[in-house]
Amino acid sequence: MSSARLRDAVLLRLVDRALADDLAEIEGATSARLLARRDGAARIDRDEFIAGVPHAAFINAAFAYWRPQALNRFNGPGRGAWYAALATGTCIAEVAYHMTRELTAVADFHAVVEYAEMFASMAGSFVDLRGVTPRPDCLDPDPARGYPAGNALADATRAAGHNGIVWPSVRDPAAGTCLVALWPAAVQSVAQGQVLRLVWDGAPTPAVEAAG
Repeated sequence: MSSARLRDAVLLRLVDRALADDLAEIEGATSARLLARRDGAARIDRDEFIAGVPHAAFINAAFAYWRPQALNRFNGPGRGAWYAALATGTCIAEVAYHMTRELTAVADFHAVVEYAEMFASMAGSFVDLRGVTPRPDCLDPDPARGYPAGNALADATRAAGHNGIVWPSVRDPAAGTCLVALWPAAVQSVAQGQVLRLVWDGAPTPAVEAAG
């Protein structure tokens, strides 16, 4: 996940700590994560969010943020999801693809983004797409074709009582395996790893380095 979520609120640097409660009230009125936790959202009930476990805020954030007018492979507006992979290299390939796509849209391959490793266990049954032939439509590399099919599968998976989906990575096809948890409670035992920095310096393929 983006390392921005690991830092204090930026406004804390601009005010006295005595005003922290006022800032918390402002955050509570504007934070998508806190608003979804309190009121729910279009496609997720507030009772689905979790509390009282380590890094619950990170888990809830994955389900409380989404692209407002576009799909991801297994979620869309109104409901987020926790995406993961079995190897860090696969995670990098996946997030780099999406960031590169945004840089391509603005025709400027200059950016520095930091991501923090978040290790987690997954609970419950997952639909396994590895080895499925013919290749499911939801794994089409083109988002315009793959993502609508993926969202339909995610809806069917939740309706059938499963917690998520496992699939061969589309962006790291040689050996990558990806997972998506479709319910917050399916994500357990979260622990933070290292912070990695991806640097686009004029080319569509980023350099990857450990952040200090």
